Parts: sequence; structure tokens; C-alpha cells
Amino acid sequence: MTSGGGYGDPSQKIDYVFKVVLIGDSAVGKSQILARYARNEFSLDSKATIGVEFQTRTLVIDRKSVKAQIWDTAGQERYRAVTSAYYRGAVGAMLVYDITRRQTFDHIPRWLEELRAHADKNIVIILIGNKSDLEDQRAIPTEDAKEFAEKEGLFFLETSAFNATNVESAFSTVLTEIFNIVNKKSLAVSEEQENGHAGSLAGKKIDIVPGPGQVIPTKSTMCCNS
Repeated sequence: MTSGGGYGDPSQKIDYVFKVVLIGDSAVGKSQILARYARNEFSLDSKATIGVEFQTRTLVIDRKSVKAQIWDTAGQERYRAVTSAYYRGAVGAMLVYDITRRQTFDHIPRWLEELRAHADKNIVIILIGNKSDLEDQRAIPTEDAKEFAEKEGLFFLETSAFNATNVESAFSTVLTEIFNIVNKKSLAVSEEQENGHAGSLAGKKIDIVPGPGQVIPTKSTMCCNS
């Protein structure tokens, strides 16, 4: 259960730090999604991100304090040299395209391939169609993206950083799933150690979230409503 919609108390004890990376083509709104989530801000004259930056936000999941460390880098080709360091240690990824620009969606398989080549195999990934407020300019049908996400085993949501639609839900989905996986691994390790076996951190299949792009159904283990 996710709670604590605020932006964190600096003196608060942190139980977990989860690194989440934002990837996708330039100008799809990655920095705007991050600004909306981390600071509840949106700037109409946002400029291209130079290099890499990260921001943090602390939230509570199942009475545990979780610090999300969210990394953002520009999608332009000349910055792709940062990839290995950028992906290192990431436990979650947000794969972002712009629903009004077909090319940004067509590049998603390449971004996904790069992510899987550099990141941990159990990384939690959500596909995000950003700029859902520009429905009249839509170039990618929701169903196309949903079908791709199901095929690849990804979560999926459409968001608008401009009017804050589903931004909280997207991050809550990723962070809650990471939290559940980490807890299950810890439990499995504890049980194996009690039985005299070395701890196993075997991979876990990520469940696909069904339903239309704008809605994530509430699960007993996951609360994604902002």
C-alpha cells in the first residue's frame, strides 16, 4: 500500500533506496514527468536535459520508508555514452514515448533492448505514453502500445505531465512492484537460510496489468491511485 503523497522528511529513517531510470527519445517529456513527480512542477519552456541528473522523493509503502532516486538523461544519440553507468544499479525503468510522435514509439524496442542489455534482468519496467492531454494530435493508438506492453511483459500507462494525469500512478506502480519483489526475495532468502541453504535470488515474472491505458486496476498488493 503506497501512502505519503508528500515530498519526504529529510530526518526520516530510510528503509530502502530504489533507483529508477527514465529512458526514451528526446522531447518525449521525461524531465517533465520527473519534475511533476518530484516537485509537482511543469515548465512550458523546458530545455533539453544536458547529461544526467537525478531527483529523489520519499514515500511510504507498507509502513516502510522508500526513497525513490529517479534518474533522467537526454535521449539524443550523442549522450548514449552514459548508458552503462546510467543503468547500473537500477531496479525500475520508465520507458517513455510521446503519443503524438510515431517515431518515438517506433524507437521503443531499441530502448528496451538497450535497457535489457545493461540492466538487471529482474528490473521492473513500465511503458509510458506521455502527453495524453494532446488527444487531438494522437499518432499512436492506446491499443497498439498496450499490445506491445503485454507482448514484452511490461506495465503500461498513458500520462500527462502537463495536467498531472497518471504520473503518481506510474511511479506508484513501479515502486510498489519493486518493493513487493524485494520483500519476496528477502523472505525467500530468510527461509532458505533457516533451512540451511544458501539464499536464492531467482528471477520473478512481472505480472502484466490488464485494462485500458488510462487505468490500472487496484490489486490487493498494489495501490496505484494518487
